[in-house]
Amino acid sequence: MASSRRPIFFNNNKTGPIQVDTDLSIVRQFHEQLPNYSKTPLIPLDEVAKKLNVKSVFVKDESSRLGLPAFKILGASWGSCRAIIAKTGIPTDSPLDKIANAAQKEGIVLFTASAGNHGRALAAMARILGIQARIYVPRTVNDEAIHLISSEGAMVTVSKRDYDGAMKEAWNVASTTQGGLFVQDTAFEGYEDIPKWIVEGYSTLLSETEEQLKEQNLKADLIVTPVGVGSLAHAVVRHCKSEGRNCAVMSVEPDTAACLYQSMVAGKETPVITTKTTMEGMNCGTLSSTVFKDLQQGVDASATISDFESHEAIQYLAERSVNSGPCGGAALAALWRLADASSRPAWLAEDSIVVILNTEGLRGYEHPRDVSSDDPGRLTQVLTTINSSNPDLSEAAGAGETEIANYINAWLQHRGMESHWVESETGRPSIVGVLRGTGNGKTLMINGHIDTVSLSTHTSGDPLSGELRGDRIYGRGCLDMKAGVAAGMTALARISKSDTRPSGDVILAAVADEENLSKGTEAVLAAGWKADAAIITEPTLQEIVTSHKGFVWFEIDVLGVAAHGSLPEEGVDAILLAGYLQTALLDYAKTMPSDPRLGQASLHGGRIVGGEEPSSYPSICTLTVEFRTVPAQSPESIATDLEDLLSTVAQKVPKFKYNKPRMTFSRPPSGLPDDNSFVKSFISSVAKTLGDAPSPTGKAFWCDAGLLNGVGIPSIVYGPKGEGLHAREEWVSASSIRQVADVLETAIRDFCI
Repeated sequence: MASSRRPIFFNNNKTGPIQVDTDLSIVRQFHEQLPNYSKTPLIPLDEVAKKLNVKSVFVKDESSRLGLPAFKILGASWGSCRAIIAKTGIPTDSPLDKIANAAQKEGIVLFTASAGNHGRALAAMARILGIQARIYVPRTVNDEAIHLISSEGAMVTVSKRDYDGAMKEAWNVASTTQGGLFVQDTAFEGYEDIPKWIVEGYSTLLSETEEQLKEQNLKADLIVTPVGVGSLAHAVVRHCKSEGRNCAVMSVEPDTAACLYQSMVAGKETPVITTKTTMEGMNCGTLSSTVFKDLQQGVDASATISDFESHEAIQYLAERSVNSGPCGGAALAALWRLADASSRPAWLAEDSIVVILNTEGLRGYEHPRDVSSDDPGRLTQVLTTINSSNPDLSEAAGAGETEIANYINAWLQHRGMESHWVESETGRPSIVGVLRGTGNGKTLMINGHIDTVSLSTHTSGDPLSGELRGDRIYGRGCLDMKAGVAAGMTALARISKSDTRPSGDVILAAVADEENLSKGTEAVLAAGWKADAAIITEPTLQEIVTSHKGFVWFEIDVLGVAAHGSLPEEGVDAILLAGYLQTALLDYAKTMPSDPRLGQASLHGGRIVGGEEPSSYPSICTLTVEFRTVPAQSPESIATDLEDLLSTVAQKVPKFKYNKPRMTFSRPPSGLPDDNSFVKSFISSVAKTLGDAPSPTGKAFWCDAGLLNGVGIPSIVYGPKGEGLHAREEWVSASSIRQVADVLETAIRDFCI
């Protein structure tokens, strides 16, 4: 059985050497003018070499370059100064002080967009030149990165958009600002010279490395480089594939921002939508427009890694006194991936010399969660540790679904599966993962909500512990319903790494807001995601639920007359009159219709509001009533019944007045007949997996099956065993989660044909 993670891409379409027309020695000479210039160290990693079974591995440590904790100053300095030279018309070989004088005289202001290191480097260069810098950062950048850029004297603007959007903002403002000069390492149509100069600036790093190896009578056979927009990787390829060199190049990107990897696989430039990553300097969805041709020609292998793998590499390097941040740890993580590859490339031999580029020093970042596990119990534990409490359910602050959506998205992309971010309401995202079949089969959706009720109601232990004790996993939402989501994720992973795939597609819909208004499933359906059938993995104690009740909310105003409490002849008490309504509703509830599988419909008073203060007659009392409905009912039929009921009360009770009942929200009941083909198929899958299958049943709760059935997607509810839904202590059975995952895997294979 093959691995479930995204494979390393080995490039078999390389052409030949790359022609470099620029004399890069002038770049090195320029850098040597900068304050405190010195070569950065080349540090041996003997243990890594032994694991990789090569002669030597070195890390080129850029954690301290010209007073900054990253290599970016090499490109920012040369790129900005060449741009100033071009703008002011001074000679190309002008010394640094002359460039500074020209920039000051011209009133130049440097602009760029950055997730951290490039912006800080450009700000530092502006400080050296005695001019201003304005840096735009994407919305995902953390406060520490913003502070560090500001500390160099730059003005920082936080964009509401991603990296590409922030770059467009910076470009537009620079174009309309007197003396504005946009210095970006991303090329696009009409903007190519400055990014080219930035790439040239990085050549100093590579010429130093070559000299340092030559001092030991060595030369590099492989260089591993991180990739963002591709500028550093472009410099590496141009160095490794020119002037008679034939050094292999391996690129590395975050799983969630793999624009080069996807472009290499597709054979053409392919932008991607990115999400949060600790490797912020590599969180780029579009390659610089001038780099792909050379990268396609010169990159020998392309890999992607998780944030957690980068974190592990940082820790390893720290133990060996190498100071590294998330982007810097990426190259070592990629090399470890290469060591574990099933087949060894011809260019990696026992006598090879490998250099990895540590592109930044240690900086603050959130410690990431591991996305490598396919075990449903372990996944349940991880998901339970993430606070995804619904912000609209109670007065307690809810975290929303963004963090858990980021995790599931990263988990999917780590395996090379499609992942789509659906966010119709800001801060309330859902994730749609897709495992494509071989073609022409039926599509099955596995639907589960990722929000939970308030953490404050889980009062027994840490609500985010995810602790495993015996066969039980504890924590808010572990049962309702992160275990069901985890089982669906596991089933997808198993299918993805199996030798045979079904014909049809499998969709994982990890949706927001089911605990309140089901905005997540509504948004997924509105985005166009459909299936031939669906399984909702709510906790049914492994019963096969084919029908459930709906619900309707009505507000009813009972009207009184406001007056001072001492004037009963003038006042009419709406609160006390509402008691007649409540009594009538209790009697009405006894007459509500029944369903053979769901039992009798029900109602209850959910909320009552009335009065201003004890000393006054209340003019209005509003009762909110929830009706749990069966298929024989509809919101319209209930509204008619309520109007008849209110009219009857008014005829019997003097002064009883009311407003027409208002329906505020409703969800339909759901049901499939026993002879439905999907019901039969699923029962067969359960029996095949577990040896027996329970008969279909109905439940009083409501879930998103009602929405899916309502748009013609036959839906069954089936999930694990446990106790404590919305209660003080919630737990789920780990063995039951595994059984549910097994059933889902079988159901996929049986149905998606």
